[in-house]
This record gives sequence, C-alpha cells and structure tokens, in this order.
Amino acid sequence: MAYQLGNQPPVTLKVGESLFISAGAAHSAKNSGSGKAVELATYIVEKGKPIPVIK
Repeated sequence: MAYQLGNQPPVTLKVGESLFISAGAAHSAKNSGSGKAVELATYIVEKGKPIPVIK
C-alpha cells in the first residue's frame, strides 16, 4: 500500500508494517502492488465527537 500524507512524498508499506496518521491529517491510500491489498484501521475518537467516514 502506498500512502500520501499531505504534500509529503508517498510512503510505501510492506506486509506487517504500520503507519500512524495524525488526527485531521489529509491523506490517501492506494494499492501499489499487483495483488489484493487489505488495510486494518483503528480510530481513537473523543467521546461525543463524530466517527470519521471513509469515502
């Protein structure tokens, strides 16, 4: 998977690697390989705040 965080160069992750994305940071992800890609995301949300929506 390749992640684009704001204007920074893309970060490519290999199997088993992780990436922390700060709250509110603009980002995108795309499958940079030839096989199927799967992502597991964990969100920490303040009580009473809306849960992020993935589009």
